[in-house]
Amino acid sequence: MSATASAPRPRPLYTPSQRARRDATVWTLVQGVLAPVQFLVCAVSLGLVLRYLATGEGYAAATVSILAKTALLYTIMVTGAIWEKVVFGQYLFAPAFFWEDVVSFAVIGLHSLYLYGLLTGFLTPHQLMAVTLAAYATYFVNATQFLLKLRRARLDTSEPEGQPA
Repeated sequence: MSATASAPRPRPLYTPSQRARRDATVWTLVQGVLAPVQFLVCAVSLGLVLRYLATGEGYAAATVSILAKTALLYTIMVTGAIWEKVVFGQYLFAPAFFWEDVVSFAVIGLHSLYLYGLLTGFLTPHQLMAVTLAAYATYFVNATQFLLKLRRARLDTSEPEGQPA
C-alpha cells in the first residue's frame, strides 16, 4: 500500500447537519450574490484607483468606487456573520472559516482606515489610494481563501456516499 493511499483524508468542511443548514438558509444565496458583485466593484475600482495614481485624474470617480466597495464589504461581512451563525452556531471565527474571518478583519481594518483618512483629512489623496491598494491586495487574498473553501466544499460533496471525506 502506498503512503498516498493510506494518508488520512482531511475532515469535511461541513457536518451533514451544517450542510443541510447551509443549503436551507437564504443567507447562502445572499453571500453567493454579494461576493461576485463585490469582486466586480473591486476590479472596476482598482482600475479607477490606478488611473488616478498614474494620471492624477479621476479622484472623485475613484473615491466613489472605493466607497461602494467599502459598503459592499461591510454588507457582506454582516450577512456573512449571520450566515456563520445559522450554519455553525457562532457569528464569527467558526473553526471551518477561522482564517478567512481573520483576514476579513484585516480587510475591514484597511477599508476603515481609508474611511477615517477620507473623513478626517488625516491622509492625503495619494496616501488614501495607497491604503486602498493595500486593502484590495488583502481582499484578493481573502477572496482566494473563500474560493479555495468553496472548491473544498464541492470536493467534499463529490465523495461517494458512505466514504469518509
